[in-house]
Amino acid sequence: MKKPEIMSPIKNWASLEACKKYADAVYFGIADLSLRARTNSLTLKDVPKFVSKCHEYGIKAYMTINSVIYNNDINTAEKIVKKAKEAKVDAIIVWDLAVIEIIKKEKIPFIISTQANVSNYKTVEFYKKLGAKRVVLARELTLKQIKEIKKKVDIEIETFIHGAMCVAISGRCILSAYLFNKSSNCGSCAQPCRKLWKLSDDKGNEFETEGKYFLNAKDICMIEFVPELIKAGIDSFKIEGRRRDPKYIEATARCYREAVDAYYNKTFTKEKVDAWKKELSEVYNRGFSTGFYFGEPGPEGISYNKADNVSKYEKVLVGHVTHYYPKIGVALINLKHEGLKLNENIQIEGDKTFIEQKVESMEMDNKEIKKARKGEEIAIQVKEKVFNNDNVFILKERI
Repeated sequence: MKKPEIMSPIKNWASLEACKKYADAVYFGIADLSLRARTNSLTLKDVPKFVSKCHEYGIKAYMTINSVIYNNDINTAEKIVKKAKEAKVDAIIVWDLAVIEIIKKEKIPFIISTQANVSNYKTVEFYKKLGAKRVVLARELTLKQIKEIKKKVDIEIETFIHGAMCVAISGRCILSAYLFNKSSNCGSCAQPCRKLWKLSDDKGNEFETEGKYFLNAKDICMIEFVPELIKAGIDSFKIEGRRRDPKYIEATARCYREAVDAYYNKTFTKEKVDAWKKELSEVYNRGFSTGFYFGEPGPEGISYNKADNVSKYEKVLVGHVTHYYPKIGVALINLKHEGLKLNENIQIEGDKTFIEQKVESMEMDNKEIKKARKGEEIAIQVKEKVFNNDNVFILKERI
């Protein structure tokens, strides 16, 4: 049985660095015509270099053009598709028929986005006849329904297996546009479902909600059910999270890579599952559920008490890189915000940087030290290239 692809979300170069050892593919967009328009730091000019770097790492690069397309967007879509062809992207994730027509003209493989809300095998057959190489199924399908579709239609199937769940059907939410004039379907969701709301009736009576978040769906986490997902014939395991930081990208890609490999190596155990779930709970998450995979979620699918990250760990900024000496692999760090100790674990992040490592040596004024205070500048050995103004973090348990 063919191993499913692990597909990671990308918002910048650092995201690629974070998942390069674990992901088989990545999906990314640019500011125009993508459902994460505010998130993407990649520009149209970056696309050829970015795709080339993906291919250098042995990773497939899928570009998203999946927002609502209006008349005045057609020329932009044509420009993006031509640039994607020039860059040799492996496929474009799309659902609008006008853009599909442009893509077919340019002879680029395409994948049908979850925005198309594909929920039955007849629709999958339609898109296959249209020329799609793969379909991303609606997140509202059960595992049983996914198996049925896979049995009936010989086409690649992709499903979301980890990350945020939209409270609306296949992301078709109009709340953000209605309340804040920021359309979720055009890449500018203001996430009203993550806010506290008051309940009232038509007579103006207000009901106490006691600080509960009634629309705040938990994240999907299917790590313990990887064997069932593989047996269902799902071709690509898609991780949601183009807004999330590189540490989330690294942890999710690595855990699911290890889980898939463990299944094929016959070393998939409950102990490993517990360890993976612990790691996944330590990066950004809103609590975990299995979404619709085993039936429509009930109250257990909502995170009532907190709208944002429920991880007990947080990244604390300690300072930033002021200089890098490539010949000796040493970085100068200005500890502007917090002090640092020998043997502490740090993360160095920037537009093109993601490094996790232990502080194994520390110098100040050419003398070895074990501890540095806030405001001091130190030199440490780093295991990869860093850049000026890259941020340096430590991970701390929330109080």
